[in-house]
Amino acid sequence: MSENIHKSHNVSRLMYHFVFPTKYRRVVIDEEVDNVIKDTCIEISKRYEVEFLEIGTDKGHVHFLVQSVPNYSPSQIVKIIKSITAKEVFARCPEVKKKLWGGKFWSSGYYVATVSEHGNEGVIANYVKNQGNEYKKLFRSEGVEGQITLFDK
Repeated sequence: MSENIHKSHNVSRLMYHFVFPTKYRRVVIDEEVDNVIKDTCIEISKRYEVEFLEIGTDKGHVHFLVQSVPNYSPSQIVKIIKSITAKEVFARCPEVKKKLWGGKFWSSGYYVATVSEHGNEGVIANYVKNQGNEYKKLFRSEGVEGQITLFDK
């Protein structure tokens, strides 16, 4: 489960859902490749501030639920994961390289979405929209409603 990451100047809980298709969407992820990817991700989390919360593999793509810090952009996280896992898969499973002409394991594209600990887009949008409402109600009850029209817009 994710937790807040405390740094000297910030506290964050940034989670991403990534999906990486294999090159040409070839069916190359078997049990052995799955284990290599998961083992490599454990090593990545030791060297980088990238924590893998879940990894789900299918025959032609992999889903990652990742938590990281604000220092890394999603594209930097993608580069780290793709480059290191591809190198390890080709080194430990050389037969995979024969199935993927061109020497690349991953497709150049990927899917990324942010993941919230508190809910979906509608819940967060409503939460943000209603910030300060308890203060608006307090001001109205004290008869100073005119002073808060700026917040009502």
